[in-house]
Amino acid sequence: MPLKVVKRHGSPHLYLRGTVRGIVVDESTRTDDKEAAEAIRISREAELLNRSVFGRRATATFLEAAVIYMEAGGESTYVGKLVDHFGTLQLQSIGQLEIDQAARKLYPNAAPATLNRQVYTPISAILKKAAKAKLVEFFPISRPKEPEGRVRYLTPGEADKLIKACAPHMAPLVVFLLYTGARVSEALYLDWKQLDLKRAHVSFLETKSGPARGVPLHGRAVAALANIEHREGPVFLTDEGLPYAPKDDGGGQIKTGFAGACRRAGIEDFHPHDCRHTWATWHYAANRDLGGLMKLGGWKSERMVLRYAHVNVGHLAGSIAALPWGKSGEPKKRRRKAAKKAKG
Repeated sequence: MPLKVVKRHGSPHLYLRGTVRGIVVDESTRTDDKEAAEAIRISREAELLNRSVFGRRATATFLEAAVIYMEAGGESTYVGKLVDHFGTLQLQSIGQLEIDQAARKLYPNAAPATLNRQVYTPISAILKKAAKAKLVEFFPISRPKEPEGRVRYLTPGEADKLIKACAPHMAPLVVFLLYTGARVSEALYLDWKQLDLKRAHVSFLETKSGPARGVPLHGRAVAALANIEHREGPVFLTDEGLPYAPKDDGGGQIKTGFAGACRRAGIEDFHPHDCRHTWATWHYAANRDLGGLMKLGGWKSERMVLRYAHVNVGHLAGSIAALPWGKSGEPKKRRRKAAKKAKG
């Protein structure tokens, strides 16, 4: 029988019930408006007819693909906004133009890195899953070009000056940032339950890149944390003893105090997130291990940590010194010695 709009006891929403070419339907319209529900009925019935005639691929929607992706364990952090935008739009109707339009609409003032992380990467992952399920042909998605990453880091001596210049409530936080590579948000919302000082270990449960990760604690970080008096709730508190308020702008909650400490320490052009760059630079200089650095820092690809290798080339100095001078390039003293040797 064709679909009908019906009421269900105990639910404010109207439902669709019936059978279309052998497909049984009993689902909510998610609305209590009769006209809207009727429009949904007509659209749903047409979709089922088309699917029965032309196959699932002809009518597969973005919502279906997103569900397949998440049921397979895909990262869901940014999927909700994309589903709200694309909804039941057919996959075959989504191309580069529609993806670019979605990025501009959802995040009009976002930087390329944000757009790639929150729009292009999850959409690409969803479409790949849909392609594996034979719901759509996958196509390579063009992404906004990101500028070269900024790498500003301190020497250990400069780091000491910065820590000494910090206010008492901020000093342990800065030590923690410099010696764990934590993102500012990961540190500011860290709870004592995530720390094990005896084991010298911290667990970051909610991270920018999604999966939780654990990081061993450096002795200096353990010492700084051990000197904090309270042992419940947020680890780091403001100078008034309050938790830091949420603010998604790269450490905006501590910018003023951090800038003051940098000024007193005589350090220029250094921001809270640069503590993470400092840790990564130190780690690579000490270990030459991109894989380990990537895992501990929560980066998803070696490409993202290669920049720390590029600024750590001191270990290659010997290979440069070993290059031949050539006669015209030899220092004057060496040329004079060679000339005397030839005469004598």
